[in-house]
Amino acid sequence: MAPAAFDAEAGGPAIVSAAGNGTHKPAPGADADAGAAFVLESKGTWWHAGFHLTTAIVGPTVLTLPYALRGMGWALGLTALSLVAAVTFYEYSLMSRVLDHCEARGRRHIRFRELAADVLGSGWMFYFVVIVQTTINTGVSIGSILLAADCIEIMYSSLAPNGPLKLYHFIIIVAVVLAFLSQLPSFHSLRHINFASLLLCLGYTILVSAACIRAGLSKDAPAKDYSLSSSKSEQTFNAFLSISILASVFGNGILPEIQATLAPPAAGKMMKALVLCYSVIGFTFYVASISGYWAFGSQVQSNVLKSLMPDSGPSLAPTWLLGTAVLFVLLQLLAIGLVYSQVAYEIMEKNSADVTRGKFSRRNLVPRLLLRTLYLAFCAFMAAMLPFFGDIVGVVGAVGFIPLDFVLPVIMYNIALAPPRRSPMYIANTAIMVLFVGVGAIGAFASIRKLVLDAGQFKLFSNNVVD
Repeated sequence: MAPAAFDAEAGGPAIVSAAGNGTHKPAPGADADAGAAFVLESKGTWWHAGFHLTTAIVGPTVLTLPYALRGMGWALGLTALSLVAAVTFYEYSLMSRVLDHCEARGRRHIRFRELAADVLGSGWMFYFVVIVQTTINTGVSIGSILLAADCIEIMYSSLAPNGPLKLYHFIIIVAVVLAFLSQLPSFHSLRHINFASLLLCLGYTILVSAACIRAGLSKDAPAKDYSLSSSKSEQTFNAFLSISILASVFGNGILPEIQATLAPPAAGKMMKALVLCYSVIGFTFYVASISGYWAFGSQVQSNVLKSLMPDSGPSLAPTWLLGTAVLFVLLQLLAIGLVYSQVAYEIMEKNSADVTRGKFSRRNLVPRLLLRTLYLAFCAFMAAMLPFFGDIVGVVGAVGFIPLDFVLPVIMYNIALAPPRRSPMYIANTAIMVLFVGVGAIGAFASIRKLVLDAGQFKLFSNNVVD
């Protein structure tokens, strides 16, 4: 029997077999953990984990990358994009090594919150990760519903310009579809959906990039101006806002839960999944950011699709191309909503299900149906009430993804694997931590500043999504 891992939720130890067959077994007399057994069941391969990770990172936020370049210009923007890509790959590999290190010593962690609490030896860290991770996941779920509904509204308004349906009708439609799909009981059961998600992100990236190139070459293209703001302070704020956007685009905050889906032993498998994911990132992020910024320059909007479909004048790309891209985005948003709901579902299942009964027994099926539907109803209500997700992206990146994906991994590695304090790795890890604590603080300020400046556009239960 493996040693106990910290579990503040259950009020005691939760034992996870480090070399078993993928079944998480509670200690005799301890509370059974249905969240681990049902939602985070460990049956997957490295390519399944790659599909999950790609869906968690490579989403429609890739279409905000030209806007991130707008805040920094060509040289600094592409340099920052490359550095954040390299740092996040490094950080995720470090976190995976910490998980492998713990597993080799009989403590296989399947939750970010328990990993942080065990390695850092602090009960408050457990609750810090719970709060930040839950905030991120709920925010992404709300944003996925809102943006998916916006995609449907775009298609609807092109077919029926004076139709009676409003944004909230489409939000309800998306929520109902997600409520149906959310009854898939485990993270592992999303593997086929997430493979389709990978293909979808490649598809709309190619379509949108082709549309940007066509628009940039057309006679209706806006004048190409890549100049930055004349105000030094404005340049600084824009640069840090752009870095916050990059952090949110590359962030996921659920890598331990994704690694938990791997059949044990998981050692080494996550690196293959990271290589798969970053191969997709290398294509989609650079193609989308370069083509979009090249076509529209400093006039590019926060979502490059909006630049291709201006409010006045004709669309800058064929309707069929834009319609197909929007459809691909819509379908992938459903997958993203499912992936980022898994942590919430795991917490619900842990506290409501009976692990001694089958996952599809009436005893467990009814609470699952009720709780997951209520969660999505809450997310849908918030999406309808606060339709200004675009301005929140930078704030989420600064205050959410930066602590979980840029700061904690290097701290946990330095503590768990204890490289010599004078070693290049220890010094590099410490420098990354200090740098991104500062970037997070300044980025949060810049993002909140933009939120305040744009507050005049915000209206509760508006029929328009504010970018």
